[in-house]
Amino acid sequence: MLLAVPTAAAGAVAGAWWVRGTGGQSAPGPAAPAGGGPAARQSPSPATAPAVTVVPTGPALVTQTQFHSAARGRTVSMVVVSPAVGPLDGLPVCLVLHGRGDDARRGVALLALDSALAVAVRAGASPFVAVAVDGGEAYWHRRAAGDDPEQMILAEVLPRLAAQGLRTSRLAALGWSMGGYGALLLAERHPDLVAAVAASSPAMWRTYGASAPGAFDSAADFAAHRVLGQPPATGVAYRIDCGRGDPFYAVSRQSADELAAGERAFGAGGHDPTFWRAALPAQLAFVARALAPAPS
Repeated sequence: MLLAVPTAAAGAVAGAWWVRGTGGQSAPGPAAPAGGGPAARQSPSPATAPAVTVVPTGPALVTQTQFHSAARGRTVSMVVVSPAVGPLDGLPVCLVLHGRGDDARRGVALLALDSALAVAVRAGASPFVAVAVDGGEAYWHRRAAGDDPEQMILAEVLPRLAAQGLRTSRLAALGWSMGGYGALLLAERHPDLVAAVAASSPAMWRTYGASAPGAFDSAADFAAHRVLGQPPATGVAYRIDCGRGDPFYAVSRQSADELAAGERAFGAGGHDPTFWRAALPAQLAFVARALAPAPS
């Protein structure tokens, strides 16, 4: 069924959604191999760009699928935003990691991602597919209670995308606030998988005591998943954006220097969707360049 998304103050998805519920999923993908190792995320990596047709007018196509995540112990939604029609074989993927209090669908609406991605590709950016998934409020890493959004990405999301013909052997990650931290963490822990990170206002703290309540289980959990103060991951390109009025401004500047971010922007703005939407076009262009196929 086609479901219209109403306009909201936080932003709205302008296009149509094709919603597949848990009772009507089609081709949800193969069962994930245990452990989520390399075999769980292999897909073809063509040397040249696939033959696709860019959406000529209007927003990109938004598809929502639900599946039961064993890693998270609950049913989650995965939202795929594609600026191309027809077969998606070989198109690369950019994971979109939402902030605290959001989910996959609200995150796509928050950024008006369907419109922004279509505009970027029509303007000449190399096509890629943006994929958002529900990560809860676990700060994108395994928690003591068993919720593990990182394992969900590796062992459940990527095999489903590979089954659709998408290229998942090397991808990008984009996120804001909690999701910005999550994108940086994913690259740090899996540099063989993540080629580029675009982080807006990444939620980072210098000490466990300064962190937001519930962000980490303990001081040991904080230390095991630390991003601030770490060097860049080998082979990963970084872009960091943060407004001068954002509480994470100082740590974002510090992280951009530590990670030798090739692109950064620290202009006016706060910790809000207005700034994140304003930063998005440059971030999408950055991701497109990082994921573009090598010339044949």
